This record gives sequence, C-alpha cells and structure tokens, in this order.
Amino acid sequence: MKALQEHLNKWLLLYVVLAMVIGLALGYPNAAWTKANPSLVSDLTTFAVFFIIYPMMVNLKIESLVKAGKNVKGLSLATIYNFIWAPLIGWVLAAIFLRDPLLALGFLLVMVVPCSSMSIAYTGLAEGNIELATVTVALSFVLAVLAVPLWMLLFAANYQILIPVQDMLLSILTVLIAPMILGYLTRIVLVRWLGERKFRQLQPLFPALSLLAMYGIVFLIFFAKATMIVDKWTTVLLLLVPNALFIGITLVVVTWLNRRLGLSYGDHMAVVFASTGKNNGTAIAIATMAFSPLVAIPAATMPIFQILFLVLYLKMAGWVRGYFGERRAVPNPTPVSP
Repeated sequence: MKALQEHLNKWLLLYVVLAMVIGLALGYPNAAWTKANPSLVSDLTTFAVFFIIYPMMVNLKIESLVKAGKNVKGLSLATIYNFIWAPLIGWVLAAIFLRDPLLALGFLLVMVVPCSSMSIAYTGLAEGNIELATVTVALSFVLAVLAVPLWMLLFAANYQILIPVQDMLLSILTVLIAPMILGYLTRIVLVRWLGERKFRQLQPLFPALSLLAMYGIVFLIFFAKATMIVDKWTTVLLLLVPNALFIGITLVVVTWLNRRLGLSYGDHMAVVFASTGKNNGTAIAIATMAFSPLVAIPAATMPIFQILFLVLYLKMAGWVRGYFGERRAVPNPTPVSP
C-alpha cells in the first residue's frame, strides 16, 4: 500500500494528464452516448466525488484542532493566505485573463476551497512542521463550510451569475461535512479493531484511494464535456496563465512575508504548501454537483502547474532553509571504539 501511494504521488502529473487525454479521446467520438446517458455519468461522478474526500478524512485527527493554539502565528497566517489572499489575487487574475463567466467562476472556486491534504506530504518531505500542516488542513476544511458559499456569492454578483445556494450548500454538506464525520468514525473503528500500529500500516491506502478517485473524476469531466473542450480549446488554454501566475506569485510572496514575520523554516514549509496547494478534488466535486462541468474545468487543469511548482519548490528546500537562516541538523558521528 505504501508503494502504491508513493507511485501515485510520484507520477501524479502524468496520471492527471493521461486522465484528461483519455477522457477527450473517448468522449469526443462518443458524445451522443454521453447525452443519452446523463444519469449514469452523474452517478459515476457522485461515486468518485465521495471517494476523493472520504479517504482524506480517515487519516485526519479531528482532535488535533485542539492543538492549534500552540502555533497561533503559523495557523493564522495559513488561514489568511487560504481564505483572504487566494480569493483576492484570484479575483484580480480572473478579471484580467478570463472573459468566460463560468470559467472565471470555476477558477475562483479553486481559490476558496480548502488547502490540499497533499500539503502534509510535501511538508514532511521538506522536513517541515507536520503537526502544523495537519492542523491547517483540518481547520481549512471546517472554515471552508462558511468561506466557500460567502465568497462564491460575492464573486457571482460581479459575473451576474445566479448562484444555486441550496445546491451549493447541499454539495458542501455532501463532499465536506458528511465525509468528515464518516471518516472520523471510520478511524475510530479501525483503530479499535486493528490497534494503532496496524492502523498506521494501513494509512497509505487512504491517500491512494483519494488520488485514484481524483483521476477518475478528471477523466469523467473531460469525457462528458469533450466536445465543448475541443470546440473551445483556446479558452481552456487561457486557464494555464492565471493558474501558473497564482502559484508562482503566492510562493514568492508567502516565502518573503513569512521570513519577515519571523517564522521558522519548519513552520514556513507547513504554511507555504498549505497556502499554495489547493484541494482540486473538492473544487471539482462542488462544481460538478452545484454548478456545471464547465465550472469544474479550472480545477481539473490546476494540478498541472500546482504539481510542477510545488515539486520545484520542494527541490529548493535547501536554499529556502538558508534563506530562513537555518542549517540542517547533522547527526553526531558514532564514536569508533579503539
């Protein structure tokens, strides 16, 4: 299971691109079948949506939110970056680059969803503060229940789009709150049944399930809307510019500001990955259930640049550590007996 998780993480970009390509290749010549079977496509999408979010919640300890007070500065900054900085910079980029209201709304939806649970993995690989990253991810899911509807109502007014508030709240209930509760209960049952040690051995399975479900829903989106995507390929291509700019600008600004505010290297790595990496699976889920597949296209294309930029930043961890004035601890050599 650990090998499967590592494989899916390593080749995440490749599988996302393959899901897009295969979806287009199969969906375009079969557009008539898609139109004739909308309920089946909808059922498959709902199934994939559930398995994006639910496995993430099994690995999250809700109790860890209680520890948030131990790192008020780091947690506050991550919250500000996620729910104030990201929506505002996203609004500016959408106003400049995106003329299609539905695509713009989909891009802004990505900006206000919770941070990605993958940020915990990136933080661990960078030897950052994993506890802070975990608390940030858990808290961001809770705050998203209020932040997503409020921001989307505000943005929709600018684009003169009627927001289906009831459908959006229902989708948030379905893809955030229900999986969070069920995941928490599943964790309790598994720990009592298997014990803590065996449960830890099982943990890599859950992120792998989330990734597989995300590939599945990316495929379904491009399969169901292949004709629209091919016919409007220039419009879809425009999404690459605001996606790349958001990630690049956020990495630079957050790194500079965190150093100025006195964060340690470990806390910074937890905050920067949680602030930049967006939970595209959640955005796709809300878009497809509350809006339309076109609104989900920005979330489906975001992983291309998100993965590239975050992996590159991870490769720069040594430079970032030096920028924050820290050195990597070197273990004391084992004394050799004479």
